Amino acid sequence: MEDQAHLEQASPAVRKRVQDSFDRQGLMAHLGARITRIAPGRVHIVLPARAEVTQQHGYIHAGATSAIADSAGGYAALTLFPEECDVLTVEYKINLLAPALGDHVEAIGTVLKSGRTLTVCQLEVYGVRDDGERKLVANGQQTLISIGGPAR
Repeated sequence: MEDQAHLEQASPAVRKRVQDSFDRQGLMAHLGARITRIAPGRVHIVLPARAEVTQQHGYIHAGATSAIADSAGGYAALTLFPEECDVLTVEYKINLLAPALGDHVEAIGTVLKSGRTLTVCQLEVYGVRDDGERKLVANGQQTLISIGGPAR
């Protein structure tokens, strides 16, 4: 069951800041990804299955699933940072657990530890069918660094 904190929404100012930043990402626009949820320390990004994001066997390409996972974690971290700060990924590791199949994939980034300099996030990617069936296709961990603004 989800933690109660993950059920709440981020403030309107935080949601706008995250969405505005996301909208400036050329790769996310190119892939056709969109943010579907912005909560404190948690962000969901959905990528519709289309021929343009598949690999040669028809599965959604690991590069596309990894990209949305990376962005979901980065924006999850950003929801907890002061307005004058931003984040950059230092490293991330993705385990590909199953072929990414479904009508779309959904990446969920969740902050595990938000620190003054480094933040660690959990990354999950699910293949989702229109009938609601979900399958975990990738998981990982990410470390981000705070840039700009005063130390928290």
